Amino acid sequence: MEALQSGSNVVFVLLGAILVLFMHAGFAFLEVGTVREKNQVNALVKIFGDFGISTLAYFFIGYQVAYGTGFFASASELSVNNGYELVKFFFLLTFAAAIPAIISGGIAERAKFYPQLIASAVIVALIYPFFEGMVWNGNYGFQDKIAELTGAEFHDFAGSIVVHGMGGWIALAAVLLLGARSGRYKKDGSIGAAFAPSSIPWLALGAWILTVGWFGFNVMSAQEVEGVSGLVAMNSLMAMVGGLLAAMIAGKTDPGFVHNGPLAGLVAVCAGSDVMHPMGSLAVGAIAGVLFVWAFTMAQNRWKIDDVLGVWPLHGLCGAWGAIACGFFGLESMGGLGGVSIGAQLLGTIAGILIALIGGFIVYGVIKAVLGIRLSEEEEFSGADLSIHKISSTSSR
Repeated sequence: MEALQSGSNVVFVLLGAILVLFMHAGFAFLEVGTVREKNQVNALVKIFGDFGISTLAYFFIGYQVAYGTGFFASASELSVNNGYELVKFFFLLTFAAAIPAIISGGIAERAKFYPQLIASAVIVALIYPFFEGMVWNGNYGFQDKIAELTGAEFHDFAGSIVVHGMGGWIALAAVLLLGARSGRYKKDGSIGAAFAPSSIPWLALGAWILTVGWFGFNVMSAQEVEGVSGLVAMNSLMAMVGGLLAAMIAGKTDPGFVHNGPLAGLVAVCAGSDVMHPMGSLAVGAIAGVLFVWAFTMAQNRWKIDDVLGVWPLHGLCGAWGAIACGFFGLESMGGLGGVSIGAQLLGTIAGILIALIGGFIVYGVIKAVLGIRLSEEEEFSGADLSIHKISSTSSR
């Protein structure tokens, strides 16, 4: 019976890992559809390359930083309980690798390829697992201290802040250090080139892949069959629909907003998807959809932050909103399951933002000073890092 249970858990978590792995295709095609046509090959190679380097960084360093355990035992020891710890690593790796995939969309069209791979390795090995371990493994007494101060631990079931917020706020640091794409803004600060998405169908495909995969991201975060809850699935669905419809209305049916709206809702609901009422999730998602449209428009047009895919508004701000909202909509008085507090959610969210910003500025600042992270004007004008151009030319023969 015990072997049957462990086998079921392995299959359950493995299916979740596969669904979240598939989400990386969504990140790739969302970026492919948003960037200019000359940068599409770069986007595809960059997302795949980031996943490869993230796997090694998390396997050899990051997982130990977060959970204090590694994979240097014998194969027989690693296979205990049908190898459950191995598929758990696979599942959590797909979360960790989402950080570089998120950042990729913000720095698209002007970041050097290999320096970005180096940044991805450092982030997945050290920055992300440092905060991941604090929240999901209680490292450094973080959760104990928050519970002592507020009466509840910081609750982030599937990563509104741990994953999405971390990726979005690190991306903001990288975008600010990189600067805007050539021609995006004029010297007087007014809008120069609009740089419209190259392919709405590719963008839409990426959004759909992400949306479908997200149900593995959220539901399988239970990590055991016994812990699975239909409430998580329903809350994810309602937040997705709320984000979609709100962004469609606020964004005046702009296809970019329509397809990013459901993602905004899903980012926001990750934290409290296991404790909120479906109507609360609908509200959280709808507010996230409006927040994304407003923040993306302001960042691009008013604040001159050239975040190509809007990853800071989508993952950074909507992630922060969702984590904080969990402390309100998760209360029993709001129809939730309780066990949360607004104070705990505020402290955890602020901690995540600070670690992401400090880590992002350090990693990208050092790489900028030592190697450079910005393409030359010639490389940017030609459409990508020259090394990616060569790969493209060779493979097309």
